[in-house]
Amino acid sequence: MPRRVGKGSLLSLAVKPDGDEPLSHQVYAAFRQAILDGRLGAGDRLPASRVMAADLGVSRNTALAAIEQLVSEGYLETRRGSGCYVAQSLPDARPVPVATKRAMPPPAVKLSQRGQALIATPPSVSPPTESERPAEWFPCFLPGMPDCSDFPFALWTRLLARAWREPRAELVLGGDPAGHRDLRRAIADYLRHARGVMCGAEQVLILSGIRQAVDLSCRLLLDPGDAVWLENPCYPGLRAAIAASAAKLVHVPVDGEGIVVDRALALAPKARLACVAPSHQFPLGSVLSLQRRLQLLAWAREAGAWILEDDYDSEFRYEGRPLATLQSLDEDRVIYVGSLSKVMFPSLRIAYLVAPRALVHAFRSARAAIDEHPPMTPLPALAAFFAEGHLAAHVRRQRKRYAERQGRLLMLAARHLAGRLEIAADPAGLHLLATPVGAATRKTDSELSQMLAAAGIIAPPLGTYYVGQKRRSGLLLGYAAVPEAMMEPAIRRMAEVLPG
Repeated sequence: MPRRVGKGSLLSLAVKPDGDEPLSHQVYAAFRQAILDGRLGAGDRLPASRVMAADLGVSRNTALAAIEQLVSEGYLETRRGSGCYVAQSLPDARPVPVATKRAMPPPAVKLSQRGQALIATPPSVSPPTESERPAEWFPCFLPGMPDCSDFPFALWTRLLARAWREPRAELVLGGDPAGHRDLRRAIADYLRHARGVMCGAEQVLILSGIRQAVDLSCRLLLDPGDAVWLENPCYPGLRAAIAASAAKLVHVPVDGEGIVVDRALALAPKARLACVAPSHQFPLGSVLSLQRRLQLLAWAREAGAWILEDDYDSEFRYEGRPLATLQSLDEDRVIYVGSLSKVMFPSLRIAYLVAPRALVHAFRSARAAIDEHPPMTPLPALAAFFAEGHLAAHVRRQRKRYAERQGRLLMLAARHLAGRLEIAADPAGLHLLATPVGAATRKTDSELSQMLAAAGIIAPPLGTYYVGQKRRSGLLLGYAAVPEAMMEPAIRRMAEVLPG
């Protein structure tokens, strides 16, 4: 079926009403060049002359004169009752096929230092496509991947329909850079009750992910070369967002009590920002001790610095009550961020930021300057999902399911992987850290991960999350999205592959 040329392609043609050449010749020359360049391909159908004339801002007679000239020279052909098409055989040199153009080497490109730092970050691990999978395929153990099979999509659909059947003007027009008012109010209420965060709706900004929250914070608070404390190891996406700001990354080691604040003070006492996950450090799972929390907050107050608190999976704690946030200890120096990607489903791409009151105006203004406001379509439904208790109910179900899956993974690992991997329980999160033992220690964690990948199991190596010399070796085993029936075959296969 021939491709029909739309209006947009005509608008790019160079036709200047005040030019020296007659308009009909300008239209003729623009179309001829587009055909020779390959922008208009053989068999493409042109719009009717009336439509073409209106798009180009010329009279219909002018458009017809150009078309007649192109037809007479063999660039176009007419078909009775069907319209005008680009000829299959051209009188001049054939255009370079698109496939050939793509095969040609691209021109040399010089990236900025920020651009080079941004692309140097390794991509997140993702499941292989069907064509990439080995013949025997097992569910991968990707960390941070939620189970979306039990999400109430029928309810979600009804909430979306209810909000948009007769939408209010503010939904259609948008305009608030912080996001939908009802959703910000619902998130503020939720955070006060569930996480002890001290905030009002006016402090909440709706964003498209934690990385956008980090990027926005860096733009507002950092100048090029300013030092930022960053946990080592940490999630590469956060590292990339900070690197893109041209800040100086200070990689601070993490131990069993979280980020080592004494080491950070020795490395960069005048840092402007510290980016931490105090409630459940990724990927090690450490919890920042009270002593270090107070030490971190004291440094921020004395140095006039800021703390960005990443509370990425606080909902999934399986023992006791959720831990207190840093923000609840000092709402003036802490920027609190959280995400709904793991609580609901990843493609939702919605996160929230709670700004200190002194920064509310700055954050709102910066957001407005960058992209005006977040997409409005899911926000009213999400506000209802919060306010009517559906989110809390869904989190309770998921928390119970994930706790059971962690227990099953630990039981199967003890049965099949003893002498190969040592796996300890974690009272929170969506993955466990497996430490090689015995003969497996003769391989690096990257080599072990590659061996498993060849057998159809994705278990990322801990080493990829470090910068510089790594301090621990291990594999990350995400369990939340692995169906119970598939977990034992995968563990058995791991036992067959790993040295023991």
